[in-house]
Amino acid sequence: MIKLTDRPDISGSVKASNRYQQFAGLLRAIDETKLTRDTLDLVDQEIEALNAVPSEAKHFSRAIKTRETQVIRILEKRHKIVPRNFYRKLWMLLGMSAFGTPVGVTLGSSTGNMAFLGLGIGIGMAVGMAVGTKMDKKAFEEGRQLDFEVK
Repeated sequence: MIKLTDRPDISGSVKASNRYQQFAGLLRAIDETKLTRDTLDLVDQEIEALNAVPSEAKHFSRAIKTRETQVIRILEKRHKIVPRNFYRKLWMLLGMSAFGTPVGVTLGSSTGNMAFLGLGIGIGMAVGMAVGTKMDKKAFEEGRQLDFEVK
């Protein structure tokens, strides 16, 4: 796997520095797993793309996050390998939007008080987190979880 370029000049930007360290942590976690050569080539392409972005660029922090997201998508699609709490975060959002909002609208319109919209979103969040936590636990038990967490 290609090495990430050292960037001592980004220490002035806390956001960029934190994202860069997080991306480096993801790459260390990937080094500890056995992946196919095709997958490693795709990860190398993302690293090369990030290495090509100058540290001084105002969008450098966004470029780091974009590359990190792409690498996680590659791992999830090809090997079903995910970071810790990946499914919990994903399903929390899905529960709030796909389940909680319709429940809240139904409660609000049936009672004539749209304040219940917030209750539905809370219920959806709880249901989504429960489903995601169960999926994260299953991924851990099957050895498909990286020793890394996206913050």
